[in-house]
Amino acid sequence: MYNLFKAFLFLFDPEAIHRLTILFLKFIPLNKIVAPKELNTKIFGLNFSSPIGLAAGFDKNAEVYSKILNLGFGFVEVGTVTPKPQEGNPKPRIHRIKKERVIINSLGFNSDGFEKVKLNLLNKKTEGIIGVNIGANKDSEIFIDDYISGIKFFSNHVSYITINISSPNTPGLRELHIEKNLKDLLEKIKSLKTNNEIAEVPLLIKISPDVDDDDLTVMCDIFLEFNVDGIIVSNTTLERPFKGYGENLKGGLSGELLYQVSTNQLKRVYEYTKGQIPLIGVGGISSAKDAYNKIRNGASLVQLYTGIVYQGPGLIKKINSEISALLKNDGFDSISDVVGIDTEIKNGT
Repeated sequence: MYNLFKAFLFLFDPEAIHRLTILFLKFIPLNKIVAPKELNTKIFGLNFSSPIGLAAGFDKNAEVYSKILNLGFGFVEVGTVTPKPQEGNPKPRIHRIKKERVIINSLGFNSDGFEKVKLNLLNKKTEGIIGVNIGANKDSEIFIDDYISGIKFFSNHVSYITINISSPNTPGLRELHIEKNLKDLLEKIKSLKTNNEIAEVPLLIKISPDVDDDDLTVMCDIFLEFNVDGIIVSNTTLERPFKGYGENLKGGLSGELLYQVSTNQLKRVYEYTKGQIPLIGVGGISSAKDAYNKIRNGASLVQLYTGIVYQGPGLIKKINSEISALLKNDGFDSISDVVGIDTEIKNGT
């Protein structure tokens, strides 16, 4: 049914359609879809009904996460949220490149701010796993301070927190990938934990797919040094692996063309961290095979968003069902048995 509507929906501005979708989800009842039990997995001390999650960017202000969980997701990540409300970059700032099945966005952390999002989290109680993705205001003098305040602000209200240092749409933000800056951030986070200034909550770092291999090895060494709880691999890319409409648009690219780059990076991060840090694989997932391959290359969990834009919400139930079949076909009993089996670590090389 979604394919019947998609041609019509794609006639309109993507951001307007996104807002209408949020409003639709607020008022339409959805029956809960339960994932096959063999997809249950425990990561970060949390019990996930499915390894398939919704990536940050859809439910930015925590308005419909309880409804989204009913679609069969094992978890939902809201945000990115900034300390103060901000409008983000000028419109138009979302572009569908239909031929390539990708999206380019230059949203720039448009957000209702910490206070409003926390209120939404408190008003919509759910037993599901909800993470919050935090960012920095573009006019902040010290980005690190925004992340520290966000960790303090949300640590009692969510299942996990993602520290988004990888958006390409806030100038200077990716400088937190630099060794000194990354260490400064993680030192301050370590201090929060040591001094019991926050509740015990998993803290994840979301990284860029545009990091070169030398820098990636340095980052992974730092993640190991500071015992990072988890890494999300990866955000959108500034690369344009295609020609034609869209190649000169500003912003981060998501969708199918990001799949191979993000999966290769995922595998490297798993190997560089020796499988010691749980990873969430993101980027270009549009099928069960894609999600399963991410898991085989080191992801304990995966996330998607753009795939739903092109294939509709029924994709989640389909992926859950087909991953279950892939597990059985390969002779595995659970998701945890598959994590990293295509990497050098599991192959003993």
